[in-house]
Amino acid sequence: MKTIGILGGMSAASTQIYYRELCRLTRDSLGGLHSPELLIRSVDFDEIERLQASSEWGAAANILNEKAIALERGGADILIMATNTMHKVADQILSGVSIPFLHIADATATAILERGFRRPGLMATAFTMEQNFYVDRLVAQGLLPLIPEDDDRVETHRIIYDELCCDIIREESRLAYERIAQRLIARGCDCLILGCTEVGMLLSQDNVSVPVFDTTLVHCKAALQAALQ
Repeated sequence: MKTIGILGGMSAASTQIYYRELCRLTRDSLGGLHSPELLIRSVDFDEIERLQASSEWGAAANILNEKAIALERGGADILIMATNTMHKVADQILSGVSIPFLHIADATATAILERGFRRPGLMATAFTMEQNFYVDRLVAQGLLPLIPEDDDRVETHRIIYDELCCDIIREESRLAYERIAQRLIARGCDCLILGCTEVGMLLSQDNVSVPVFDTTLVHCKAALQAALQ
């Protein structure tokens, strides 16, 4: 089994889900007492979030580049980044890194296309929904992503940063997310991407009426498949 390097902490809440899910998938795949070979470098998200908010993406990328290089030096064979938003500067983060990198949007697009869907709704941070680094990558693979309207994007983003990243789960926020998802479905999406690694804390196949692609779970599955090859 290859060692998976996880660049995490963005947020700590979702990085915990990565660890738990990779352990579950490994046990389900191999049985017995098997667990994954992992290296996790979890950063202080407060610092990264401040740089995001002030559009200092290059400075944030430099911090993560140092951590990514450390993961490779520490023995990681494969690298994943446990966040969607920071894939905005993935190229800079990967400078000087030679091990394979599994891009979360590519893994998600592959999973959607394998099931025959083409028009996913996307709920994520405002950066991921509104900037081209993520949506264009989906489009390049033949998908036609749909994002929420302005007010719904604001609310989706607020709940992620003010609540989910702090491990706060409110029933009223779950209902708000369900309504936002339903409005995307009414506009014609045939599936839904939970495009922030925390969104699955509120939405799942249990409360969304179209197929759900939780990027955290999709990413973990792709990482384990790569580790077992």
